[in-house]
Amino acid sequence: MKLGKFSIGTGDRFSHQGVAQLRAIVKANESGLDISPVWNKSNREHQYVHSQPSDVRKEADAAVKALGFEGKYFVDADHINLGNVAPFVETADFFTLDVASFIGKESKEEDVDAFVASCEKYIGNLAIPGFDHSLLVTKELLKKIASNFLAATQQAADIYNFLKAEKGEGNFITEVSMDEVESPQTPVELLFILKMLADKGVPAQTIAPKFTGRFNKGVDYTGNVDQFAKEFEEDVLVIDYAVNEFGLPEELKLSIHSGSDKFSIYPVMAHVIKKYNKGLHVKTAGTTWLEEVIGLAVAGGEGLTAAKYIYAHSLGRKDELCAPYADVIDIDDSKLPTVEEVNTWSSEKFASTLRHIPGHPDYNPNFRQLIHVAYKVAAEMGGEYTGLLEKYADVIGSCVEENIYDRHLKRLFNL
Repeated sequence: MKLGKFSIGTGDRFSHQGVAQLRAIVKANESGLDISPVWNKSNREHQYVHSQPSDVRKEADAAVKALGFEGKYFVDADHINLGNVAPFVETADFFTLDVASFIGKESKEEDVDAFVASCEKYIGNLAIPGFDHSLLVTKELLKKIASNFLAATQQAADIYNFLKAEKGEGNFITEVSMDEVESPQTPVELLFILKMLADKGVPAQTIAPKFTGRFNKGVDYTGNVDQFAKEFEEDVLVIDYAVNEFGLPEELKLSIHSGSDKFSIYPVMAHVIKKYNKGLHVKTAGTTWLEEVIGLAVAGGEGLTAAKYIYAHSLGRKDELCAPYADVIDIDDSKLPTVEEVNTWSSEKFASTLRHIPGHPDYNPNFRQLIHVAYKVAAEMGGEYTGLLEKYADVIGSCVEENIYDRHLKRLFNL
């Protein structure tokens, strides 16, 4: 099973927007691209909304059937580990192996020494094609990298081997995720992480490293764009080298997690992948849930009332809702409107405050990030919330489609 050159992860908390998401991808593909949709949902999201992994497969299959889509598509068990992977085995065919929590965990000294010994040919000034400088590789550096990442790559191997035994070799896509940590991985670290994965027989087709800067949920990139551009380009070149040097799958490409709404770095990514003719995987998970709330607000009536209810109850439970996402959100409490103020808002005011239009006078990224983590509140509304999704399906669907196509795919691929 091989992932296409370009793919987009489209999360859908409540499994109602599959057709709208796919419409956006079909529209992009009509311009000559070939972007594969990857419906993704994490174990935590399933727990919050009381859904099952099989629900994602049903949604994806139904959307593909409804639109007669003939391209590749996948269902991603997002951010899984050995403890929660089992329920996803039957219906997923893309697995994001989240090993970030194992970075820095101690490995046996003999394992570290064996890895360093296996890298002897790379010691010295290592030339990577396309780099404007060589990489200085020392035994000390290799030992540090091994001590930091061997345990994480071993965990990836353990999960992959479990899946291989359960699903059969070649019957699923493997992504390795190391992004939800404080410190970014440098290009030289990525190079030897890829060697570790190759040594352990993990045929990763995408890898999600941590980059410099903040990749907060649902809002733009915060950081030095020039530094990101340098890292992103060097990582693309490192992957190219690693594929040839270590025998990794030729499909291997970078995956950008929390990739939704990173508008300021989309031109950088677009330039680099075009320059080197490389692929890209971008995850835009929670942005569809935000468009549901925007759509409800736009619909007015019961929809606007529900959107205001979600905000009121998320503000009162901010600490609880934000805790699982502490590393990927930054909310300035002083810039959150009061419930009383929001209750006076019109449909247009609520939607434009939540919708991510850079430079719009109403847009509030603090408000947007809080709603981003508030889907648990909507889940607790049960049938009342999903009933509104069905009642206002046309309005919401158009918001979802517009968001993915106009604000994401057009920017990412210069459509």
